[in-house]
Amino acid sequence: MRSARPSIVAFFVFATFCQAQDQMPAGNPAQGTAPALAASLAPLTAPGPTAADTYIVGPSDVLAVTVWKEPSFSGSLLVRPDGMISISLVGDIQASGLTPLQLADQIAAKLKKFVQDPKVSVEISQIHSKVVYLLGEVAKKGPVDMTPGMTLLEAIASAGGLTDFANMKKIYILRNEAGDHQTIAVHYKEALKGNAALNLVLKPGDTIVVP
Repeated sequence: MRSARPSIVAFFVFATFCQAQDQMPAGNPAQGTAPALAASLAPLTAPGPTAADTYIVGPSDVLAVTVWKEPSFSGSLLVRPDGMISISLVGDIQASGLTPLQLADQIAAKLKKFVQDPKVSVEISQIHSKVVYLLGEVAKKGPVDMTPGMTLLEAIASAGGLTDFANMKKIYILRNEAGDHQTIAVHYKEALKGNAALNLVLKPGDTIVVP
């Protein structure tokens, strides 16, 4: 009986190791196939929480407004073309031009007439007010709805990826900021290998050109 104990222990360790291997995350997307890469880099519908104090709400965006313990004031709201949203009893509130945090404060201030110490959160469910453009050798040319913090690789993936004829060495970004026209060289292959510094964060109105 004593001689069997090491075998049992060894089997338990081996089984635990195999289970851990099965639960390990997949490898770097850059090592997978093109479809797998596009799927892994596809932009999310909703931005992460870090965008709450940086993203500027615009017309046609869809907001998820949550008032703690007050479902009648909570729900999904579309920002109208005039930049306003409407909340039951509160009425119209200016949303366009504010960050989600600022808008949450505005809503909370107006709700104090109806709710004691209202706790409000605002998240972006869908973004339609800001776009980037893709031209040239991509599967889907034209505008792409942005997510906060959208990167070069995410934008290209959301456009279906590059075609077989794309010149990856000559991709560039056209950017216009306050009348200052910039042409930004792109190091696509290096970004694809995982160099985060070269996976540039885009700005609304950027145009990615793929020769």
